[in-house]
Amino acid sequence: QVQLVESGGGLVQPGGSLRLSCAFSGSIFNIYTMGWYRQAPGKQRELVAGITGTGRTNYADSVKGRFAISRDNAKNTVYLQMNSLKPEDTAVYYCNAKRWTVAGLIDEKWGQGTQVTVSS
Repeated sequence: QVQLVESGGGLVQPGGSLRLSCAFSGSIFNIYTMGWYRQAPGKQRELVAGITGTGRTNYADSVKGRFAISRDNAKNTVYLQMNSLKPEDTAVYYCNAKRWTVAGLIDEKWGQGTQVTVSS
């Protein structure tokens, strides 16, 4: 059973940086596509960034050039480096793991979420 544990959230001033981490356990890490999602109060959860097992990445337009997703397959961990943070980045950030096969999505897990607040 896949388990995800996020860490690294907190309060930061506009223009600051934070790095989120997500520790993966319970299966083979590099066969999962990993992603970071966020949900602000009153809004739907949205994809922030994703990374495949081979390192291919994609980003929401709102974070391109400011955020970077990476993974360390030896440490079973995915990271989200967030720079030039803005108040509108304030949200609960969730780690997500998806396993895709030719049959489609066969497994998906979510972390518990970590709060990121950008405020002066």
